Amino acid sequence: MRAALSVKLPRPALAGALALSLALTAAACGTGGLSTGGDVSRGKQIFMTTGKCAGCHTLAAAGASGTIGPNLDNAFSAVRKQGFKQSTIQQVVADQIRIPLQPVSCPSTSSQASTVKCAPGSPVTPTGSPVMPANLVKGNDLTDVAAFVATCAGNQNDPACRSSGSKITATAGKDIFQQAGCGSCHTLKDAGATGTVGPNLDQLKPPYARIVKQVTNGGAIMPAFKTKLTPAQIQAVARYVSSVAGK
Repeated sequence: MRAALSVKLPRPALAGALALSLALTAAACGTGGLSTGGDVSRGKQIFMTTGKCAGCHTLAAAGASGTIGPNLDNAFSAVRKQGFKQSTIQQVVADQIRIPLQPVSCPSTSSQASTVKCAPGSPVTPTGSPVMPANLVKGNDLTDVAAFVATCAGNQNDPACRSSGSKITATAGKDIFQQAGCGSCHTLKDAGATGTVGPNLDQLKPPYARIVKQVTNGGAIMPAFKTKLTPAQIQAVARYVSSVAGK
């Protein structure tokens, strides 16, 4: 798998690599027990509101457009076309949450595919995405999220999968930080966030103006939030982070 990442793979090859990894996981499922049943509606709410899923992945049924992790609509649409049953997809999702793909070392910049953007030497998945922490959700929450993704990823024809949007309505900085999924990427003690994909905000202690600019326009692997948050919300979350980081 290291060799696959060290060459300049075109987008279809990267998508194929992800589909293959899902297929291999399905063949060896059972890493934490069978995942059956689950409440699709509740799983959708958890996916949208915990900040641990929607902040990283694209999934139309959840109104999520994260670019840090794999696009779940694309990945599972391909898997469905290969004939995988929904029960198998649910097991794959549950196992990936429990024990994500083992990381490989990001290759040198000159060896990266045009669709791969990672820091050389950093731990990434075989497709170049940041490594997802294990057990982001557990118990019934895990079952419900797995059921939702298995039902709706790449399959919006099901009535349960029609997007109702995921508009962030919070006005307080801390609430915006949590609803926008900032904690899935960043560490910030005051918010109870322990993300490791992006900079540790307690260590970085970014000033207000820098946060406003970064949240508005994005940068590196961080998406822009100017279409998801109002200017007032961006300013509120910037005031919050700049006032509590490192304390």
